Amino acid sequence: MEILIGIILLIIILLYFLYARIIRNKNSVLEALSGIDVQLKNRSNLIPNVLTIAKKFMKHEKELLDNVTKLRTKESQSYDQNDPSSIKDHISAATALGSELGKVMISVEAYPELKSNETMIQAQLTYNETEAKIAAARRFYNSAVSQLNNSIEIFPGSILAKYANAQIMPFYEADEASRQPISAEKFL
Repeated sequence: MEILIGIILLIIILLYFLYARIIRNKNSVLEALSGIDVQLKNRSNLIPNVLTIAKKFMKHEKELLDNVTKLRTKESQSYDQNDPSSIKDHISAATALGSELGKVMISVEAYPELKSNETMIQAQLTYNETEAKIAAARRFYNSAVSQLNNSIEIFPGSILAKYANAQIMPFYEADEASRQPISAEKFL
């Protein structure tokens, strides 16, 4: 009888630690997602300055600049951090905005006055620094998602995940357009 009680107690303790690990992993994903959002906000705050400077010189790039503005609005909208499909949409919008901003930065090369403008040079440096921070935040997020998804998909985590209100989360992946090499010839 004592052995049976000991076994049951051991199983309960083991299940508790597995449950706690799922909760810890879930919270790490939310923390990483918030880290990405902070960096995306920094990038979003930089966009008006870049567009204001660029509009003075880039008369032929109106469509590109308008597209960046639209994507910035879409990417800045709030989303449900506990809903994988909402996160996936947010990731998609942020990736599309990054892609379009990259095109703007390449387009700058076609405008010598803009390319040599001190404010634009500083904006480009800030943009590059921000993109590096976003990339680091994405790596941290993907690592946290990997740990969470593994803890949920492996038995008995698959059963405990329901009680922890944890779901499989999407990885931060580049969209198809971002995977394609960018040819600067289109913008020069």
